[in-house]
Amino acid sequence: QVQLVESGGGLVQAGGSLRLSCAASGKIFSLNVMGWYRQAPGKQRELVASITRGGYTSYAESVKGRFTISRDNAKNTIYLQMNSLKPEDTADYYCMGVAVTTGNDFWGQGTQVTVSS
Repeated sequence: QVQLVESGGGLVQAGGSLRLSCAASGKIFSLNVMGWYRQAPGKQRELVASITRGGYTSYAESVKGRFTISRDNAKNTIYLQMNSLKPEDTADYYCMGVAVTTGNDFWGQGTQVTVSS
């Protein structure tokens, strides 16, 4: 079974950058799509970015031009490069993956991102 572990969160000033990593215990090639969700205090969880096995990416409108998702199949890891961070980006960020052939999904435990003014 696949296990996902996020890292790279922390405290950063507005305008700064962070790079989140999500390492999988198995081959991420087995996952058709992977992505990053976030949930801020008092708000619903939202999809921030996703990437398919073939490298197709999509982004929430609020992060377009600032965040970049990437996938390294050789390292079984996906990343979320976050630039020009804003206080409203403060949230817990979760890595997820879906194996379409089996209908199984997998979630990491989350990593905290705090952006100060």
